[in-house]
Amino acid sequence: MNAGAFPEALAARLAKLGIRARFDLVLHLPSRYEDETRLTPVNAAPAGTPVLIEAMVERAEIVYRPRRQLIVHAASEAGPLALRFFNFYPSQLKQFARAKEQGLAVRAFGELRGGWFGAEMAHPRYRVVAPGDPLAQSLTPVYPTTAGLSQAALRKLILGALDELPLDDTLPRELCERYSLEAFDAAVRLLHLPPPAADVVALEGRTHPAWRRVKFDELLAQQLSMRLHYRARHERRAPSLPAGGALMRKFLAALPFRLTQAQQRCLGEIRRDLGERHPMQRLLQGDVGSGKTILAAIACLAAVDAGWQAAVMAPTELLAEQHQRKFAEWLSPLGVRIAWLHGALARKEKRAALEAIGAGEAQIAIGTHALFQEGVEFARLGLAVVDEQHRFGVQQRLQLRRKGEAAKSGLVPHQLMMSATPIPRTLSMTYYADLDVSTIDEMPPGRHPVKTRLVSGARRGEVLMRIRAACRAGQQAYWVCPLVEPSERSERVASRDKLELQSALDAYAELAAELPELCVGLLHGRMAPAEKAGVMRNFLAGRIQLLVATTVIEVGVDVPSASLMVIEHAERFGLSQLHQLRGRVGRGALESICILLYRNPLSAAARARLKVIFETADGFEVARQDLLLRGPGEYLGERQSGAPLLRFADLERDQSLIAAAREAAAGLLEREPDAARAHVERWLSARQDFARV
Repeated sequence: MNAGAFPEALAARLAKLGIRARFDLVLHLPSRYEDETRLTPVNAAPAGTPVLIEAMVERAEIVYRPRRQLIVHAASEAGPLALRFFNFYPSQLKQFARAKEQGLAVRAFGELRGGWFGAEMAHPRYRVVAPGDPLAQSLTPVYPTTAGLSQAALRKLILGALDELPLDDTLPRELCERYSLEAFDAAVRLLHLPPPAADVVALEGRTHPAWRRVKFDELLAQQLSMRLHYRARHERRAPSLPAGGALMRKFLAALPFRLTQAQQRCLGEIRRDLGERHPMQRLLQGDVGSGKTILAAIACLAAVDAGWQAAVMAPTELLAEQHQRKFAEWLSPLGVRIAWLHGALARKEKRAALEAIGAGEAQIAIGTHALFQEGVEFARLGLAVVDEQHRFGVQQRLQLRRKGEAAKSGLVPHQLMMSATPIPRTLSMTYYADLDVSTIDEMPPGRHPVKTRLVSGARRGEVLMRIRAACRAGQQAYWVCPLVEPSERSERVASRDKLELQSALDAYAELAAELPELCVGLLHGRMAPAEKAGVMRNFLAGRIQLLVATTVIEVGVDVPSASLMVIEHAERFGLSQLHQLRGRVGRGALESICILLYRNPLSAAARARLKVIFETADGFEVARQDLLLRGPGEYLGERQSGAPLLRFADLERDQSLIAAAREAAAGLLEREPDAARAHVERWLSARQDFARV
């Protein structure tokens, strides 16, 4: 049943399609269908529609008009037919010659068009038959495939699996009746081999009842998998990190501000989980600036109070440095020892940091993905905090957790994931169903909403005047560019679309010349860590008034006096990215503005993104719209993790099925756990590499 059942070369091709076990062939469903169940006369074929034509072979010849090609001349009752092949084998010429000698016909499937010899088909799919041979009894499925694997070969494998493998139902009859589900066997057979009278529009639009059964099964397997992971996590052991230790009490008593009610609620949920003997796996989500970092610091204090270590992992060195600076400001006065792992550390400093972490002297370790690399060993890791968790792949988060499992205690660390990209409800119900979610749905007092302005690039001069006035008033500004430097590809795009994509390097030079009275700084991802840190220190201190930057500032950068942001070529940015960038201003008491500088003409997709970001300040609504526009990949770190997305169900169109699958999963696990596990095995056996972590 596994990939070992396939020859090595075939297995490699099938793996590209996600087919690793023989049963995966059954679940590799057609994307469209072709009708070879009826013959169409040559003189009655509709234009632009593939049809099946039968004609008697008269002769075949190789001609050079203007290039070498094979022409097959055939005759039917409704008129002559020519088949034209530009790429062919010598054996095909012999095949058609034998057909003429034996009085055989050719059945060709393709689009008819007018040609030199009358009705003509170019490169049709064909086979040689005896006149009167029976036609296909079902529509011909067309499958997603890959190079080196023809439709015919893939179809043969799939039909063989349908005939040879058991297709019995994994779901109890009572459950199928309750949700009006077709039998699994009948549903998949119909999808692979629909009868001629089948509703092709419903089949290709995935609204047919057979598709409803497949989608329900996929969603149910996903829900069951999440619940099984949730149960498995509760069976693992974790250190108990009770709230209310001396350090936490002292810190909370000295806070110069009150936590919002939403922060207090979320903190209560986190503290309760940390006190349990099974590992917390909680997602703390909240809009940009809602106050997640302070809760992470308090959670880390719970670990330190209990004699354990905490690790804080951020996706960029800039954000990791900001966490280090904040944590040091908040926790160092309490005597908490913090280690910071970053790329600019000298060898001696890095060795000292690693030794402090390994000996348990460093109570909190802060860094990027370097935290889970080889050579980093924790003495007693009790809590792992992952900021902007969607920027990390599942495998990376898993490696950090294993750092704790590898420690001498053998206990699994608690895990707190944070995201300023709120998770839309449909994703929360599916991909994050095994997580406990805390939501900060309230902003700290005194925060002014950022005003968003859409400005055409033709009005760039007015924008410069706005920057000059703001900086003269003692404020600071960002100018965000999409590229670091011109590339061959961007030059081609600029030529094709008549857009002048401007790099941060060019923008820096131009703005420094246009605004000579201002101190202009430059920040981009290719700068050395120490250089980036120096630029940010100068910006924080107010020595830089205008900072030209790439999206390296997208997450975590906190400069209270920065009240103006210009995003150049805003039409080139993703929706969530625009929202994240906008959140870098409005961090203080000043009224803040984000100017989206765009270039015409705008594509429909770009216009839709800019409309949403202009009209919507609510991060949850932005996230929902982004999900509609882009799909779930970005929220899941899918590019990095390889974690499979839903293949058949659609998160928006199939919301009613999601709710039904959630309901069914709970009952099936309670009443028929064996059936539940069999269902998960059928659907996810080859995709279990990445358990939710």
